[in-house]
Amino acid sequence: MATFEYNALTSAGRLMKGTIEAGSRQEAGELLKQMQLTVNSIEKAKPGKPKTAVGRSEFMLFNQQLASITKAGIPLERGLRELAADVGSKSMRKLIDAIVGELEAGVSIEQAFEKRQKAFPPLYGRILKAGVETGRLSEMLTSLNRHLEMASRTRRIIFEAMSYPAVILTLAAVILTGVFLLIIPQFDPILREMVGGERLPPLTRLFLNMAKNVVPFWIVVGALVAVILFVLALLSFSPAGRRFKESLFLKLPVMGRLYHSSVLSKMAEAMAMMVAAGCDMPACLRLSSGAAGNEKLLLESEILARQVEQGANILEAGQFCTFLPHLFLYSIQLGTQRNELQDNLYSLGQMYAEQARCGQARLQAILLPVMLIVVGGIVATAVLAMFLPMIQIVESLSAVT
Repeated sequence: MATFEYNALTSAGRLMKGTIEAGSRQEAGELLKQMQLTVNSIEKAKPGKPKTAVGRSEFMLFNQQLASITKAGIPLERGLRELAADVGSKSMRKLIDAIVGELEAGVSIEQAFEKRQKAFPPLYGRILKAGVETGRLSEMLTSLNRHLEMASRTRRIIFEAMSYPAVILTLAAVILTGVFLLIIPQFDPILREMVGGERLPPLTRLFLNMAKNVVPFWIVVGALVAVILFVLALLSFSPAGRRFKESLFLKLPVMGRLYHSSVLSKMAEAMAMMVAAGCDMPACLRLSSGAAGNEKLLLESEILARQVEQGANILEAGQFCTFLPHLFLYSIQLGTQRNELQDNLYSLGQMYAEQARCGQARLQAILLPVMLIVVGGIVATAVLAMFLPMIQIVESLSAVT
């Protein structure tokens, strides 16, 4: 498949430029004719720089503005056109203009956004389509933004809680390295002569030995960190590796539960959106788990969807699930029986979102003190090790007098 640049006119006489993928120039022309475009020219596109995703903050602003515009009753195409003229990013403006051009040419919302999956989050086109068809576009966009803000706030809490202790720890490591390299070796023969090598406190002997091996120590630490980062990056290339990383993260205290609740909240509200769009249960499970972005959830949802397609009810089929809790499946089953599935899913999403917010507050209250205690403990131990021989000498002199 090659990419072709085209120049065409819409049925309304509007000039339209863009790109299209096809096997040949003739095939590209046929596809454009099917879109009811009058083709002026088609040329093979020159290879350009790889496309990058829209920035998180930029997308959140765009999504919130679009939610506000649609809430005011402005049609989606007109709202996108107004946003394109208002955004500050030139690349974002071109991206929105290209989407609007395709929408005005008759391309569906889902297709227009799926062609740009590298720029927008997964299922964004489907969310827009479901919102337009159900008349709840503003509500769906606001719900999506709430999840994005929750994830951003969690990352900010972790960064803020760890950045200050990390700076202190780095400075302490630099200072202690200088002490081990320049100061402790100078005092080593003096302390051994005054106290005697065998009579030195164990902690002091440990630090004196560390002073002799401080450079190899940091080499080993650097190599170990590099290996860990390499292994984590390597695991990200396969679904099994990503599942292993996710299982490790889920076992972390506080952060694991926070992550679990956030994923479940996102899946519940994504399922509610799919139900509103008229999707059946297997499709809801597959699409919403894909939007949640968790490999273990994807695997469980696929198995669950296959069993539901074979006629099993979701509660019985989900007995094997470890990521999806029994309450989640029971609420879905109850909502299906009472014809209240969409409302039950929104309630589930709000419940897990509240759990995630409580986890964020707990994380913020715990992480910073723990990091400060760790840093303070390391520094205090180093100071104590250097002063222990002095204390031992003073105690010996006091005993003699």
